[in-house]
Amino acid sequence: MRDTTTPDIGSLIEKDTIHSSLYTDREIFELECEKIFEGNWVYVAHESELPRNGDYLRRTMGTTPILVTKTAKGIHVVVNRCTHRGNLLCPAPRGRKKAFGCQYHGWVFGPDGELVEIPFPDGSENLDKSKLGLRTARVESYRGFVFASLNHDVDDLVTYLGHARQALDRASDLSPVGEILLSKTWIQHSFKANWKMISENEADGYHVNFVHDSFAKAITPEGKYENVIKEDEEGIGSVSRYLGNGHTEIDYEVSYGAPMKWLGVKEDRYPEYTKAMKERYGEEEANTIMRKGPPHTFIFPNLFLAETCFVVIQPISVNESINWHTPLYLQGVPDKLNQRILRQGEPAMGPSAFLTADDAVIAERQWNALDGAPGWLDLSRGADREIEKDDGVLQSHYTDETSNRGFWSHYKSVFA
Repeated sequence: MRDTTTPDIGSLIEKDTIHSSLYTDREIFELECEKIFEGNWVYVAHESELPRNGDYLRRTMGTTPILVTKTAKGIHVVVNRCTHRGNLLCPAPRGRKKAFGCQYHGWVFGPDGELVEIPFPDGSENLDKSKLGLRTARVESYRGFVFASLNHDVDDLVTYLGHARQALDRASDLSPVGEILLSKTWIQHSFKANWKMISENEADGYHVNFVHDSFAKAITPEGKYENVIKEDEEGIGSVSRYLGNGHTEIDYEVSYGAPMKWLGVKEDRYPEYTKAMKERYGEEEANTIMRKGPPHTFIFPNLFLAETCFVVIQPISVNESINWHTPLYLQGVPDKLNQRILRQGEPAMGPSAFLTADDAVIAERQWNALDGAPGWLDLSRGADREIEKDDGVLQSHYTDETSNRGFWSHYKSVFA
């Protein structure tokens, strides 16, 4: 008989240690899909991907298939599952439609989820169509970033994002019109590991000197990695932060001493861009924005702004995840600048990238080791030197596990 006892997740997480079963337990994974990916805010799309009414995207919230649609009334998110016999309603990854017809028995649904037609209606005259629409999600957006939750009673998005809003602002403000642009092309990397191993890793500075040492030295002799590839801790200026609500970041701003250094060029490389930025923000603010560069921020549970790369994490099963990546283009800039952004991200996360492959190998080894030899894992590094800033953000040394402890603290609160 199958054991149906609900795991006591709270007992598996302490202040600076966690139990490995959090990565390997199948029942915990199923609970995560319900509590985290359906019950809380999840990133689903960017408004630039849906430029016209009728546009739609096929996405997921955890393992739940969804459709993100756009109508004259705004953006909608509905479960991509026919309410008649459960068939996948729309298999195409993207497109443009006025309605979605199920290929099994022909039921037709509007882009807002309303059931609009049942073929051969005489046989279904007793059905109440108003109760057979697609399951809908609550939808809110911030700076064009669209989030959804199947829990309509969840707190508002702005409250949930909290200090992470600054990362979305930082990315968007790099554009002279204040908007990013996502392309239609996404690259997928398969990780044979639990989704949390990827999510945690996004703001983990401790591993960079060991997992990515050769990559960092080869592609970036100057810039952010120059600041963190060190033999001693004192020489590292970048910092790790826990922003609250599971959101984490590494801030490389200290590495960028001049405007556009984050892109490996000088500001005079793209004079049209520099001029447009100063016209929008003023010279002083434009220089500050162009010097600080893009964020390196993870927004719980599935969005990672990896400077010039845009990453979405999709859980498939307890030991399988997909890392989706596309360039983080800027609206209103010369094409050559966006091409530079594309090339900047290719060595890290492109089709034949080095950095993502490094992380995939480490994550798979980690999951296999934990599945075979469960136990408690230490997350105490830097606990005695992290500081709480006036705004409540926790900050510490680049190599400290402040972000990891914050991640798991929020994770625990979801199941409390």
